[in-house]
Formats: sequence, structure tokens, C-alpha cells
Amino acid sequence: MASTVGGQAVLEGVMMRGPGNWAVAVRTPNGEIAQVSRSIDSQMARHWVLRLPVVRGVMALGESLAIGFRALAISANYAAQVEGEEGEEGGKEVSTELSRGALIFAFAVAIGFAVLLFKVTPGLLTELLPIKGTGWFVIVEGLIRVSIFVAYLGLISLLPDLRRVFQYHAAEHKAINAYEAGEELEPEVVQRFSLIHPRCGTAFMLWVMVLAVFVFAFFGRPHWYWLIAERILLLPVIAGLAYELIRFAGKHQGNRVLMTLLAPGMWLQRLTTRQPSLDQLEVSIRALREVLLLEESRSPDANRVEVMA
Repeated sequence: MASTVGGQAVLEGVMMRGPGNWAVAVRTPNGEIAQVSRSIDSQMARHWVLRLPVVRGVMALGESLAIGFRALAISANYAAQVEGEEGEEGGKEVSTELSRGALIFAFAVAIGFAVLLFKVTPGLLTELLPIKGTGWFVIVEGLIRVSIFVAYLGLISLLPDLRRVFQYHAAEHKAINAYEAGEELEPEVVQRFSLIHPRCGTAFMLWVMVLAVFVFAFFGRPHWYWLIAERILLLPVIAGLAYELIRFAGKHQGNRVLMTLLAPGMWLQRLTTRQPSLDQLEVSIRALREVLLLEESRSPDANRVEVMA
């Protein structure tokens, strides 16, 4: 296997990324596959301190979110285009990039919503309960946090409009699983592989919730205003720790004890994946092949950056 590959589902398509490049492939309204690729100018590749354990997790998460927003904007433009518009990319002329201001705004809104719903709200709800001990407070807060997260995934999994996104999510996982197994990247072959992957972002989010219990336990039970501040300020540390766990799991998929411990995160992916069609797998494979082709041209001595599937 030449390099670590991850990705995400987008509107009617899949984004795949390697350490130095990413590509998004989208099924357009006329049935063709449009494709856009970009290089990654990673700060981690230039500064060794950013590749230290935990720190690299924070940086990788930030880079993944930024790339994800750009890929989502590209897919939305292609998915909404009208047949017959002539242009440069795939026979169509579309605006494929978010402006820097729009990217920052979208990034801020998404992060703000996630922090408010999954970090601040559980703490404030626990404050309303008649709990005395610090240990019980942290445990109950963690249970509420995980419950909110699972309920959120369960609710959005019922939305008909998201079914195709979840199918592309599974198509992404299947293509990566086939690639990591050294199999041929053809839809019929890829279809046989699992729609679950240990480096999935869904599993990552669950472990952010779980690890938060242990991290917050060190800080006791502060007043509500300090509680809010701690939950926000400690998020990068928790995300970095969760990244290290997911990264380790991705490299030791044959370890049964480890896979058993990480099983809840694997089960949770059932809520965000659906069996894809061969056409959807074709899109996922197109993005993966493009990334692999671009990665082959990189220097073999280039610094590696681990990515999530």
C-alpha cells in the first residue's frame, strides 16, 4: 500500500485525500462523473513540532474540516448544475471554490454548533440534576453527551434526503477497504468489502465523547461559567487524543482485543452508512484512483500525514 488514504461523502459524490493531495468526484445530473483535484499545503509537513502526538491530531482535524468544506462546495455546484452548460471541467463550467470568507464562516458555524450541542449542553443539563459527587457528575455528563450524539445520528439517519449521502459514505469506506486489502479497484470487487472502517470520522466523534469523561475528571466540578470555558478550551486536547486512538486502531486492525474495545464506534457507523450501488462505487473509485495517481508523483521522502476515512 503506497500511502494512507481517507475521505468523506459529499453531495452525489466522494472526496478522497492522501497526505499531499485530495480529489472529489461527483455524479452530475447528466450521469457523467466530474472530477476536481487539489494539492495539500500542510503545515505539518513543514514544522516538526506540529507532528508531535496529540498536536498532529488537532492539526489534522483542522485540515480535514477545511478540505471537507471545499469538497462539499464543489459537489454542491456540480450536483446543482444544469445540463448543457459548456465549460472546462468535465464539459461544464462551474464555480468550484468557496471564498476564504465563506470558508471561515462555514467553518465557524459548524464548529460552534457542534461545541454548543455536544460539549456545552450536556454540562449545563447535568448542572440541573441533583448530583453531589464530582465523579458522578462527570460520568452522568458523559452519558448525556453520548446519548445526545447517538440520538442526533439516529434522527438524521431517518431523513430521506441523507440516504444517498450515507450510501456515498459507505462507498468511500468500501473503496478504501479494498485498496488497503490490495484488491482490484472495480465496482463489483469493491462491493464485497465492508462498509465499516476503523478510521471513520463517526467513530472518531464517539471517542471524543468518551475520552472527554476522563479528561474532565481531572478538573472536578467548576462553577457553570468555568464549566463552559473548560469544555471549549479542552476540546483540542481531547480531539488530539481521540485522533491518536483512531490512528493506532487503523494500524492494528488485526488486533482482536483492540477491535473489541473499539466496537461501539464501529457499530455507530451503521447509522451513517447505507449499501451503495455500483454507480456510486464507481464515483468513489474514481476519486480514489485520482488521489493515488497524484500521490505516486510525490517524493518518497515526503512527510506522511495520517488521515481519517
